[in-house]
Amino acid sequence: MSEDAGVPPPEDEAGADPAADADPIAFDPTGLDLARQIAEAAGRTSVPPPRRQQRTPRASGRRTGSRRDRAEPMALGDALEKVISARGWGTEVNVHLLLGRWAELVGPAVAEHSTPEAFKAGVVVVRTSSTNWASQLRLMAPQLVARMNASLGDGTIRMVKVLGPEAPSWTHGPRTVKGRGPRDTYG
Repeated sequence: MSEDAGVPPPEDEAGADPAADADPIAFDPTGLDLARQIAEAAGRTSVPPPRRQQRTPRASGRRTGSRRDRAEPMALGDALEKVISARGWGTEVNVHLLLGRWAELVGPAVAEHSTPEAFKAGVVVVRTSSTNWASQLRLMAPQLVARMNASLGDGTIRMVKVLGPEAPSWTHGPRTVKGRGPRDTYG
């Protein structure tokens, strides 16, 4: 049985999966990874400070009109919304918010044995605690894609890739020796 469920792979018969080309972005339900990315991106761009215009003092000292002055403070939520929309991160943020509510999406029994790990290029990667739960979640994948697209908009999620539990790594260091491996140590 294939590890991919949901939408079939593209017609590219060369064996290259477009989602596998790029490293998946790890999912952090707290949103700290997205905040770090925003802070790093803001630190890389150097925008010169705006030039101050000479203002003529008003007689009453009060401001009129509904236009907000640049010097007035802005609510943090408004500032984040402005940055998210300017950078085009709306879909990414919405997907992470939806994956943060994984238990509501799949139910408490399935959520107890599975966690979303990454989202990249329309592919959600989910890790399960056993191969049995991986098989069950692969059967549920088309319904999951439909539910997520109903919340996020059609075409946002193309596929749910379900992975089983990770096997322990027997490599301890940068060098390995070809051969039978750990099987010959249990003997």
